[in-house]
Amino acid sequence: MSELFDEVDEEVRREQLKKLWDRYSLYIIAAAVLIVVAVGAWRGYQYLEAQKAAEAGKAFDAAIALSEQNKHSEAEAAFNKLATTAPFGYRMLARLRAAAEVATRDPKAGAKLYDEIAADPGVGRVEQDLARVRAGALLLDSESYQNMLQRLDAATKPDATFRHTARELLALSAWRANDTAAARQWLDMIANDGETPSAMRSRAEALQALLPPIAKS
Repeated sequence: MSELFDEVDEEVRREQLKKLWDRYSLYIIAAAVLIVVAVGAWRGYQYLEAQKAAEAGKAFDAAIALSEQNKHSEAEAAFNKLATTAPFGYRMLARLRAAAEVATRDPKAGAKLYDEIAADPGVGRVEQDLARVRAGALLLDSESYQNMLQRLDAATKPDATFRHTARELLALSAWRANDTAAARQWLDMIANDGETPSAMRSRAEALQALLPPIAKS
């Protein structure tokens, strides 16, 4: 008797599944096709992006080679092209390198390009700080200490990637301006940061030795 009930239950389940299939089979098939198409499209997209990245990498290396051969105008043109056509990561690197190429013939023009990168809200903070520091280095001999401070202060924060270089530039700028207090402030900050590179620490100590002693009260 139990076997009979089992057979009946099995037949009922089959009938229910058949009804479900008859009602929803088109939807099930359509969903399966959509999944296959979506996976294929995603794989295709990944392949195309990888191809673009590989091509951009080759073009970037070629532009660097031009720069190393002192063909700065050609390198600048190559980097500018990449800055408009390459995937995002290479576009950002190309903008930075293009600014460096311009700086070889016109430091102020190069600094202006770096300023544009630093002010671009679509650029990451690390790249913005790098652009600030590079512009500051180009303008160290021509900008006042107050202008340098305005440029680089954001890049000197404890969590900033290029804080060490920004602090050193500000120390040098203050020293050039005969602002002993400000120079000492930045040099102390360099000395007290446990992550300051050893070579920079040595330079800071050498510059600190050139400062007049603190007046005793």
